[in-house]
Amino acid sequence: MHPVPDTPTTLGLIAGEGEFPKMVARGARRAGRRVVIVGLKNNYDPEIPTLADAFYPAGVARLGRWIRCFRREGVSEAVMAGRVRKATPMGMSRLKLWLAYLPDWTSIRLWFSARDRRNDTLFLAVAEEMRKNGVTFIDSTKYCPEAMAAPGPMTSVALSPRLQADLDFGLPLCRELGRLDIGQAIVVREKDVIAVEAIEGTDLMIERAAQLCPGGGWMLIKLAKPNQDMRFDVPAIGPNTIEKLVRHKAGALVVEAGKTLVIEREKTIQLANRAKLPVVGVDISTNIQEKS
Repeated sequence: MHPVPDTPTTLGLIAGEGEFPKMVARGARRAGRRVVIVGLKNNYDPEIPTLADAFYPAGVARLGRWIRCFRREGVSEAVMAGRVRKATPMGMSRLKLWLAYLPDWTSIRLWFSARDRRNDTLFLAVAEEMRKNGVTFIDSTKYCPEAMAAPGPMTSVALSPRLQADLDFGLPLCRELGRLDIGQAIVVREKDVIAVEAIEGTDLMIERAAQLCPGGGWMLIKLAKPNQDMRFDVPAIGPNTIEKLVRHKAGALVVEAGKTLVIEREKTIQLANRAKLPVVGVDISTNIQEKS
């Protein structure tokens, strides 16, 4: 491929797993942008290359290659979207886990220069390295605003008084979890904390909550961090989330309005309506003001 002139119409996309990268690519193309995609090996969806004007596969820890591909294509703005599948079991140390991705020299230098190994710290370090090389990460949801959770009930079923009481109880706790950078979600039932999300992610937390509370009726609350960087790790729900909640007899799902992606929105809401599972978006700023 021949280099193209640097132009604001070109958007770079680093694509991981799931529907989110495809939503970004389609939205950017509808907006008239040329889309250059770096697909993370063993993660990107098979459809992703068909949505690109230029496509390059690259390893998860091959930051140097990401930069070279984008510079070759004249990319000055980029989005990172989609999950990254872990290469090895969780029991391994973070360093061994990371080394399993066969990092290039740029990634090695970034890893050992980072002040700590938390996801947010590493994401910011990646963003800074890209910026130094002329590529700026932008809000990952910019090209799919229609997918963001709306405030209020999103389903035909509203919260019962008991579930509303659980929401009032669990919301500040979940907010604090995010502030402490522990996780994005919490499960509560009758003002008891059943489970808290940590490194395992929301899906595995749901499974754990079901084991601890097999009778169901519990509420899953999922929020963005108080200072959520919308370039990275934006909270998301989708059909898979609803299916898991229904299978384990959950009572409700509450997410943060304007900060949570609803993947395959129509299908997600249809599944919840069919199961009579309330799905509610909360406006955190309004809620905090009302409670204060």
